[in-house]
Amino acid sequence: MTAMTQGKNIYVLKASCRGAIGTVSRVSTYLAQRNCYISELAQFDEISTGNFFLRCLFSTTPGITPSLEEMREEFGNGVADRDKMEWELHDTLTQPKVLIMVSKFDHCLDDLLYRQRTGEINMQIPAIVSNHPDLKRLADWYEIPYYHLPITPDTKQEQEQRLLDIIDETGADLVVLARYMQILSPELCEKLSGRAINIHHSFLPGFKGAKPYHQAFERGVKLIGATAHYVTTDLDEGPIIEQVVERVDHGYSPAQLAAVGRDAENMALSRAVRFHLEHRVFPNGNKTVVFR
Repeated sequence: MTAMTQGKNIYVLKASCRGAIGTVSRVSTYLAQRNCYISELAQFDEISTGNFFLRCLFSTTPGITPSLEEMREEFGNGVADRDKMEWELHDTLTQPKVLIMVSKFDHCLDDLLYRQRTGEINMQIPAIVSNHPDLKRLADWYEIPYYHLPITPDTKQEQEQRLLDIIDETGADLVVLARYMQILSPELCEKLSGRAINIHHSFLPGFKGAKPYHQAFERGVKLIGATAHYVTTDLDEGPIIEQVVERVDHGYSPAQLAAVGRDAENMALSRAVRFHLEHRVFPNGNKTVVFR
């Protein structure tokens, strides 16, 4: 926060369209005419496709600048319509609601809860959902409702519908799979498209199945990594938001590799969640544009 933004409403505009002369000028002129002060402006032209992406953080002048709803209507009928934009306008003071899904591993959940409690990530956590009861005590300590939805082949469809009901009941804006060790059905992936983030270990080569860090040890890996991405029907192949890589060597035991991996997973997932909630991530086909 700067002297120009202190005590004022701060909004973020997120827009994408085809690249065209004057787009940035039209956006900045619109804001200036309404006594808005731009504190951040990031833009990207993708030469290969001609797509243009823009994120703008700006503050208002109380009593002069139109309300958020008025600006949404004005901008939508003006600049956005003129440039055929896909766009969003958000109040940064609004706390998004994030539903977290877990199984038995607690490190990513614990990390997100801590970052929320300290204010590092601006979010509410209205519910934690798990296919195991193991982490209920952690949820209880944070006074967050914990839903145990055990999954079997016979109950999968029913429990996924219950999950959707919980998402609707809590008004969750984002679903985070914090080491949730169940494959979501294609139908559920479609319903959560663009608002569900997953984390997984990413090695070269990619080790599948149980004990991936033991497999990594046996192959003598030199890099440990983690990837946070949007959930799609293609398992672990959704658009990547953030990746973290740490160098290791022959002296690391499987337990030490796993410890490095946990840290990488925590960092990649927390960054991805924060980037999404701060409206820094733009879908771009099978990729994303992320204004860090």
